[in-house]
Amino acid sequence: MSTTRPPKNLTPELPPLKVLIVEDDPMMQLGLEQTLGEYPQLTIVGQAGDGYLAVEMAKSLKPDIIVMDIGLPRQDGIAATQQIKAILPEIHIVILTSHMTEIEVIAALSSGADAFCIKGTNVDRLIAAIAAAQEGATYLDPQIARRVIEHLKPPTSQTVVGRLSQREMEVLKLMVDGYSNHEIATALYLSPNTIKTHIRGIMNKLAVDDRVQAAVVALRAGLV
Repeated sequence: MSTTRPPKNLTPELPPLKVLIVEDDPMMQLGLEQTLGEYPQLTIVGQAGDGYLAVEMAKSLKPDIIVMDIGLPRQDGIAATQQIKAILPEIHIVILTSHMTEIEVIAALSSGADAFCIKGTNVDRLIAAIAAAQEGATYLDPQIARRVIEHLKPPTSQTVVGRLSQREMEVLKLMVDGYSNHEIATALYLSPNTIKTHIRGIMNKLAVDDRVQAAVVALRAGLV
């Protein structure tokens, strides 16, 4: 099966978003502020250097997106994510960290994080993660996707997988590669709404709840 891939430098379409950066390294803070500041849709509304302050600033600033590190003083990013999601579930949280163990990844996703990116990733992947989170999807960095397979919902049978149409298989492959809805739509020359419909169909047929679980089914079934 072959699919047309989106250009490497393709930037997903983003609505205006308020972003809170949670990072204790001053140089990393500055780098994120400068990098995200290059996107006119993104407005940096604040920066927090620890998990406790992140919770307080989330309550006062009510950002759309939080870019959150895990290794933070006073309170780590996983605990902070859990607290923020309990109070303000509409806030989308993108984990950006160098912590890559299975336990940390699973804990972050279980806490309610919408996306998980690795520090050092290119900016296209970070923006893709922000776009996916804003759309209500789950984004998992391809570098660690295979590390969490055994900890997620077991795959459905090959019979169920076989119910996917050719177009749904193309969409699924790009989902596994970490592309956002917008990037998939561009790659397949379809509208974002059509892609959302295909993704809902894929999830229904695979009996999964989100994109990560759909990717797990695809990987373990040898589809990609």
